[in-house]
Amino acid sequence: MKSLRPALIVATLLLAGCASNGSQQSESSWWNPLDWSWSTLWPGNWFGSSLTVSEQGVGAINGTTPLQEAALNAGLNGDYRLRQGMRSEQGEVVSFWQALTGNEVKLTFSGKETVSRIEVSDPAITSADGTRIGDVFSERYQKAFGHCQAATGDATSAVLCKAPDSQHISYLYQGKWAGPQGLIPPDDVLKNWQVSKIIWQR
Repeated sequence: MKSLRPALIVATLLLAGCASNGSQQSESSWWNPLDWSWSTLWPGNWFGSSLTVSEQGVGAINGTTPLQEAALNAGLNGDYRLRQGMRSEQGEVVSFWQALTGNEVKLTFSGKETVSRIEVSDPAITSADGTRIGDVFSERYQKAFGHCQAATGDATSAVLCKAPDSQHISYLYQGKWAGPQGLIPPDDVLKNWQVSKIIWQR
């Protein structure tokens, strides 16, 4: 009987609450699972929207963005850790910033006073046409001729291909090939090469 007494008190309070709310339907309502926003359960919505590489730039960062930590951090919504570096290019010292997650470089920004080039290696970032890191060559191109050239610099066994109908976006494809460096591999070799970087150039 002692255990029944608390249960009866709770039930009484619940019934009283329902009765008191009966005349105030506009101020209270029953929970309806059909009215709930189930889209909030989608994992892609847990962390906000991902950045996109477009003709204008990457997310809010474009050719007018100062090459400074505060401006880059604002354009990236503070989602990355930034670090600065310098390197030599064609006899000139060039400043750049890297955006990292943990110890992995996800984006690299370079230029003089403002951003002129962005290299994206973050698989979470897609290009405007849906291309992302890891996509194979054959998903976007049938042949290299008219689209691609042998990559220069630090990229070995790589080709740089202009994104279709784009003036500012390119894709760096890398893979295995036993041929000489500086030449574009045959199309049947290229078809399985994967995007290692999405590059935006002002």
